[in-house]
Parts: sequence; C-alpha cells; structure tokens
Amino acid sequence: MPTVTDDKAASTAPAYTGPRWFFPSALIHELDHDASRSGRRPRRTARDWVVDFSCFFLAVLIGLLGAEALRDNTGLPHAVAVLDQVLGALSCAAVWLRRRRPFGLAAAMVPVGFLSETSGGVAIIALFTLAVHRPFRYVAWVAGAQLALTPLYFWWRPDPDLPYAAAVVLLVVLTVATVGWGMFVRSKRQLMVSLRDRARRAETEARLRAEQAQRLAREAIAREMHDVLAHRLTLLSVHAGALEFRPDAPRDEIARAAGVIRESAHEALQDLREIIGVLRAGDSEDAGRPQPTLAALDTLVAESRQAGMKVTLDQRVTSAASVPASVGRTAYRIVQEALTNARKHAPGAEVTVAVAGGPGEDLTVRVRNPPPEGDVPPVPGAGQGLIGLRERATLAGGSLEHGRTREGGFEVRARLPWR
Repeated sequence: MPTVTDDKAASTAPAYTGPRWFFPSALIHELDHDASRSGRRPRRTARDWVVDFSCFFLAVLIGLLGAEALRDNTGLPHAVAVLDQVLGALSCAAVWLRRRRPFGLAAAMVPVGFLSETSGGVAIIALFTLAVHRPFRYVAWVAGAQLALTPLYFWWRPDPDLPYAAAVVLLVVLTVATVGWGMFVRSKRQLMVSLRDRARRAETEARLRAEQAQRLAREAIAREMHDVLAHRLTLLSVHAGALEFRPDAPRDEIARAAGVIRESAHEALQDLREIIGVLRAGDSEDAGRPQPTLAALDTLVAESRQAGMKVTLDQRVTSAASVPASVGRTAYRIVQEALTNARKHAPGAEVTVAVAGGPGEDLTVRVRNPPPEGDVPPVPGAGQGLIGLRERATLAGGSLEHGRTREGGFEVRARLPWR
C-alpha cells in the first residue's frame, strides 16, 4: 500500500524526458507518472510501430507457409482448408490488438490455433505479448492449454515432414522458449521501473533531509536568539521598571541605570545584527555568531550584579582552558537562562551558581535561588527557555533537570560530559 510519502514523491517526480521513440510505450507509460495517473492509454512510439509491423508481416508469412502446406495436403477437405485460411487472415488482422487486449487475444488463439494451421504464428506472437504485459498466472493458463492441445493437434493433423514425437517436442520447446523470452523482457522492464522508483524515493528522501536540516538550523538559530537576547532584554526591563517606580531615586543611581540600559540595548542590537548576518550569509551555526565560553561566566555574573541581582559564583573547574568549546558554551547558556528566569520570577532573591568538574569527569552546573519575598506579578513568556536548555544538554550528551526545592525556591541542575 503506498504511503503519504510515496504519494508525495510520485506527485513531485519529474516526467520522463528521455528519447521516447526508442522505448516501448508501455515502459514509458510506467516511467512517466503524469501519464500513468491520467488513465489514458499509451500512444505507440516509433519502436512500437516497427515491432507491430514486423509481427504482422511475420504472422502473414507464417500464414502463407501454412496455406501452402494446406494446398499440398490433398487429404484435407476443401471446406476445412477454406475455414483454416479465413481464421488465419482474421488472426493476422487481430495482431494489431495484441497491446490493448493481450490476454483476450492469447486466450482466443488457443482454440483458433488448434483449428487453423495458418494462425500458428499469431498464436506464438500472442503468447509472447501476454508474457511481456501480464503476470505469470495468466501466461500459465494459456501456455498450459496450448501444451495440452499440442499432442491432439499433431494427432489430428500430422506433419508430413516430421515424425509425431519430433513435431510435438519441437512445438513444446517453441512454446516454452516463447514464454521464457517474454518473461525475460517483462523482468527487464520491471527492473527499469523499480530503479526509477528507487531514484524517485532517493530524490525525495534527499529533499526531506535537506528540509529537515534547514528546520533544525532554524530551530538552533531561534534558540540562539532566545539565549542571547532574553538576557539583554531582561536587564532592560529590570532597569526600566526601577526608573519607572522610583522617580525620586538619587541622580547618580538614575545615571547608572540609564547607562546599563544603553549598554544592554547596544549589546542586544549588536548580537541581533551578528545573528541576522549569519542568516543572510548562510554560514554554519558557529560562524560569525557570539560564542561565549566557560570563562565568560565572570562577565555574565558581573552584568547580573550590575542589574541589581545578588549572585554568588562558586566555580571549581580544573583546567578551565581545556573545556571543550561546545560544553563550555552549553554551560554558559544554562547559567544565562537560569539567571534570566531567577530575575523574572524571583526578583531580589540571592542566586547561587556552582560549576565544578575536570577532564575525564562530568561538568556539573547548578543554579539555585530561594523563594521570592512577597508576591511577584506574573511575567509573560512562552516557557520555552528550559525546554531549549534540556535539548541543548541532551545534544551535548548530558542531561538537565529543574524543579522546585523543598524551601519553595527553584533549582536547575545540569550534567555535561567532559571527555
């Protein structure tokens, strides 16, 4: 049963564009998906016309030889000879129907071939056409009937030049060879069709893989934009809110907050420009994009402290310079997102950041904050930050857990492999 993917692959597969005159119309009909779906009958190609004329002339030639043999057979009644030649002529005309009605013509030629010696060539041609265009079960019935009637035919009409046994064996060998040749041609055509279908599926799978790669790249860029900009914009929101609710603050504090807002806006705009530059250039994820490392944690914590947060950093990392870039970048993003969430959902609470590990061990990251003091107004958000962090940790070969603590606070725990 065809699947949705197969239907999509077939609907988008290109039509057959090869030299049509050189191939059979039935094969082109199978290769050309547009023609097969339309339901119209395939038109004869130049090769088909040559083959059909050759089959017609061969049937006529065999019929003329059979008529000459009938003329030499003086023991045959004249009416039977006339009926034999009439059936032979009609059979030769029916050769042109062999492509449209292969089974009907082959089945009709079983009794006709038994009664008419001049239609023997048409019977062989019809059997060959049936073996090419229809499954073996149809060929078995028709060929079996012809083989069963062969001994009776030569008993009724013995060959004047060959013994009875030799004539029977010769016709049996000719019938089997015709069936084998037709099945060989059919298998070659089925092989070409299967190879074409396989090529279509390969093209479709390649296109789907490319689309999936593009989708994953877009998701990675979206996560990167969220990680980079959410931290900056949260700083802007905190300082802007402080200026709004404390208009009577000291002048130097207002100036410092305005400076932080200006600096955060400038850095957010710079990060956004770099990310959009990557999208326009089509480079890889690591090219031209801000790539923080584990050493940038001090700067991140300092920025958070400037925004008014209480952050304690406990960094116990052996040989921090040898931390793999991907692991360090993932740890930085985890801490950045955790600080952003703590600043939004637990303002004023003291946050503890603990990072520990060494080569050959796991790098552990732990960010914890107590419950906020008083009621905190709900902060709008999609809630996708922690989901993206868990995906980052999983892609890095580690794991991430988060949840409420017994005291009512919140904790983010991550484990990253450091090989």
